[in-house]
Amino acid sequence: MPKIYLSPSTQDWNPYITGSGSEEYNMNLLADALEPYLLSNAITWVRNTPDMTAASSIRQANSIGGFDFYLALHSNASGAGNEGNTRGIIAFYYPTSTLGREAAEIFAANLREVYPLPNLVRTQSTTSLGEVRQPRFPANLIEIGYHDNYADALWIESSREQIAQALARGLTEFFGLPFIYPQPPETGRVTTGGTPLRLRDYPGTEGNVVAMLPDGASVTVYGEWQGWYVVHYNGSVGYAAAAYIEV
Repeated sequence: MPKIYLSPSTQDWNPYITGSGSEEYNMNLLADALEPYLLSNAITWVRNTPDMTAASSIRQANSIGGFDFYLALHSNASGAGNEGNTRGIIAFYYPTSTLGREAAEIFAANLREVYPLPNLVRTQSTTSLGEVRQPRFPANLIEIGYHDNYADALWIESSREQIAQALARGLTEFFGLPFIYPQPPETGRVTTGGTPLRLRDYPGTEGNVVAMLPDGASVTVYGEWQGWYVVHYNGSVGYAAAAYIEV
């Protein structure tokens, strides 16, 4: 199943013009809103912590390894002399990363659906941002609005759920998975009559088997799509046929 490194900004020195807190504070709230969507869409993650830096986040991700994507969440600020007058969203990617560019275009398309000025959502290649240059896997850094612009800052604060859903839709599209709305986690029990139940990496019989669920096993169900549950069991995450799980 897909595994991402989630890196909300650690820049606590960038205040929001609305007075709601810092870039670090607001991007961590956005990451909080994103996590239920990751759970319901069978995407696992490791997340940095506010006491870290961008550099230590990159080091941690590269040290752990095995990620399919690195997603950095930031908000922007206008250049000197233009403070508070700029709006928009930029999805940055490394210029030689085909997958990074593909992901940036997917994220931008989904964010245009929720940002009030969709023509100001764009992608941009860069070699200057460590969080797209240094990870050993495809990476995007998304500047979600301008925190020194009152309208943008207010939009970020009031639209976390919509932004989180747009990001989750982008991830599922990038990974080739169906999008599943979050639901409260439920405890289920495998009921096959004795044989193990296959846990797959896609909700269909064509999905690869990632684990076997013993008959009678207790599992946690986070979502459902066309007769398949998103299941977490003993460190494994995937899709299992709902007909064989009693919730």
